[in-house]
Amino acid sequence: MRRLSAVALVIVLLGLPIPSAAPAGEQTGIPPETVANYLHAVIEADRTFYTIHVVERLQKGGGAAAAEDWRSTKNTLPLPAQFLIESSTLSAMTGTAVRYRLISLWPINPLNGPRNAAEKAGLESLRTHPDQVVTGTVTQGNETYFQAIYADRAVSPSCVECHNTHSQSAKKDFTLNEAIGGLVIEIPMGR
Repeated sequence: MRRLSAVALVIVLLGLPIPSAAPAGEQTGIPPETVANYLHAVIEADRTFYTIHVVERLQKGGGAAAAEDWRSTKNTLPLPAQFLIESSTLSAMTGTAVRYRLISLWPINPLNGPRNAAEKAGLESLRTHPDQVVTGTVTQGNETYFQAIYADRAVSPSCVECHNTHSQSAKKDFTLNEAIGGLVIEIPMGR
């Protein structure tokens, strides 16, 4: 089953048509909710692995530390949020129209705040129901996107410590596994 899911994800990311037994005239392919769930699983797994098995392990072992100024400071790793932003930027360079980013009600980086009232309401909902996904559509220019917002949790003690002690953090009492924000995935509807 995992092999089939991985193949389906590759097909979707490459924009290949997926055969379907749908009656004539009905939309075929994988529903955007399913694609978003596949993408979320991969993004969350990569970021969690990086946070726990790279950043935290190296910091505990006296190795390289993660810091905001990783580009200009030798032997420094990107923070997990920066890892996701860099991954998203690299993904966009491939020509895919799928987008993903972090948002929070208490962003350390002001660019990571909600962009509209719907995103803010989605984050408020995730605070009390972090296991649910907030979905809808957004329009930018002439393109309509399916949007899914997933809870972004503090997966390790280093997440909690960094967010609670950062000078730009508006909230100083995060706890382990708490939703500290959201991961937004946007998939174009017209393709």
